[in-house]
Amino acid sequence: MRWLRIAALLVVFGFLLGAAVWMRPFGEPLATGMDDHFIERSQEEVSANNTVTAVLFDYRGFDTLGEATVLFCAVLGVALVLRRWAR
Repeated sequence: MRWLRIAALLVVFGFLLGAAVWMRPFGEPLATGMDDHFIERSQEEVSANNTVTAVLFDYRGFDTLGEATVLFCAVLGVALVLRRWAR
């Protein structure tokens, strides 16, 4: 039974290694078009000189606001828990 587990583990490891060999090259985008759109039009659409800033605060503003809200709630929760333990 032990050899069966080892053989199954080796088969799974071999499958994952084979899948990694056939993956796309590192850094190649999954889909083209959106990054070119942001780079070419961020200056004229949102008047931002920095494309990263344009994507974070203008194109994905609600997503960034949601992430900031989650982080704020996490910090607030930790502060409340540690405050009770300090008493």
